[in-house]
Amino acid sequence: MKPQAPVLHDEYDALILDGEEVEEASEDDLWFLPGPMEEEPDYLPPGPRAEPREAEVLDDWRMAEAAHAARLARVAGRVGALDDRLKRGPEGWRHRLALIEAADLSWLNGDRIGPDRLALWISMRLSGVQDDTAALARVGWAVRRLSGGPGPEVDLSAFLDRRDPENLADAAEPFADRAGGWLDLTAQASELHPITRACLGFHLWSLAGLGQQGDRMEAAVTAARIAASEGKGAVFAPLAMGGAGGLRVGGPPAERLARWLDGMETACLTAMRHLDDIEAWSVRAEAEMTSLSGKTPSALRAVLTEWPLVSAAMAEALTAASRAAVQRNLAWMEARGLVREMTGQGRYRMWRAKSQ
Repeated sequence: MKPQAPVLHDEYDALILDGEEVEEASEDDLWFLPGPMEEEPDYLPPGPRAEPREAEVLDDWRMAEAAHAARLARVAGRVGALDDRLKRGPEGWRHRLALIEAADLSWLNGDRIGPDRLALWISMRLSGVQDDTAALARVGWAVRRLSGGPGPEVDLSAFLDRRDPENLADAAEPFADRAGGWLDLTAQASELHPITRACLGFHLWSLAGLGQQGDRMEAAVTAARIAASEGKGAVFAPLAMGGAGGLRVGGPPAERLARWLDGMETACLTAMRHLDDIEAWSVRAEAEMTSLSGKTPSALRAVLTEWPLVSAAMAEALTAASRAAVQRNLAWMEARGLVREMTGQGRYRMWRAKSQ
């Protein structure tokens, strides 16, 4: 006779087999079942959320612009005044401001390129032993783009000097497609003021997949050109002069635009004060140097107007004068308080215009 398998009885068998007993069971007996969704604790982190649609993004920025309309008008007036000032000023002013802005923007990526090192690199391609030539090249690109040339909205790939490699993986998205998506979104915001559109483009840069090493500088330079796209004298609207607080990320569009406007207003005022100082210096230097003969004095004044810091080797290359003539004129100007030597060294010295 075949033995029967033992039957194991569980206290929940009745619950499973008898529907009536399930209804009568207490909630304590059903501890193993999940609770209803509405009873989930509210202290748990939220799950993944869908990305907002483009229309929603643009609507948020439209509302942000409307909320800061008065402040935007004031900042636009500052940018317009700077544009008019540069339109009436010498060409060297634009280059000077581009050098200062690029040096300040280099801090965004931790490069920290000073105006002296930048001036030597731009003018003569000279770098120190400890200098990062890749960082100098990035900041040099920023100087060129802030000094002139076609804007980013014409051809973003050419503006950034970026192309897809020939061995691009099949699964990788081409850079031209990512750049086109960013340009399409900014084009949809064409009714926004250029300053607002520049802020939008800066903060959507990484989301569009345009970021790489140095991406924050690229985004800032691109935004600076867009903000001044309607100007005739200013090639860019300064963003980092006097501090880069306006370039901080985080917060809703209204907060980002408020920081952007505050930072741009401070930067424009800093740029205007800088132009006031160099204009006053140019007038004083021309008046005091009338007794000097030759072409070197006037050429040296132009170099000191265009470059924040100048070395003897730079001045020699830029003025086509002899080293002796450059050093003689620099010594004469230093003795009369027109220039100041900044390094305090016997070699590799740098001078700058000394404003009163």
